[in-house]
Amino acid sequence: MGATAVGIIYSPWGKQSGAHINPAVTLTFYRLGRVPGTDALFYTLAQFAGGVAGVVLAAAVLGSALAHPNIGYAATVPGRWGVATALGAEIAIPFLMMLTILIVSNGKSARWTGLWAGSLVALYIAFEDPLSGMSMNPARTFGSALPGGMWTAIWIYFLGPIAGMLLAAQAFLALRGRHAARCAKLHHQNDRRCIFCMDRQTCEALASGAAA
Repeated sequence: MGATAVGIIYSPWGKQSGAHINPAVTLTFYRLGRVPGTDALFYTLAQFAGGVAGVVLAAAVLGSALAHPNIGYAATVPGRWGVATALGAEIAIPFLMMLTILIVSNGKSARWTGLWAGSLVALYIAFEDPLSGMSMNPARTFGSALPGGMWTAIWIYFLGPIAGMLLAAQAFLALRGRHAARCAKLHHQNDRRCIFCMDRQTCEALASGAAA
């Protein structure tokens, strides 16, 4: 999962789009004023559509194996410690993820943002998964819940990631100021056209690392 996240962020499509894949990420950059409202809406719709399409495709390839009780369409549900623990975890891990992304992507090590994000995903899968299933992504949870019909405490997986990442945005603003977040791309230092930067000069400076 960590390697998949890194691959998406550094892929040609990820370099172009910003590699959000998560509605909570898009909403956070919208809050920071780095994604226009219309783009945020259609990014979010695309993320949910992609989440469902991924599970449907996996079901077509794997057949009944994906519905096996031990797999259950890879649904995210609270662990044995209950709803409160799962909610706390689903707020904490997106908070740390987004705060890390914002700090790294707006600093001198911006090109390594994808590796930081992928490493955190790997750690979360290894250590946090028993608490909440490690969703951190409303579209990922919805993608499994819809085909599998598993809606157990699904509100956690909407409220938690969005709240956690928005809290991270507020913490970042308090630490760095309202203009510190420069772009919504998770990996900006590449040769792909930026769809977020307002002017070419800013875009070129970010791509070269001169604005770090």
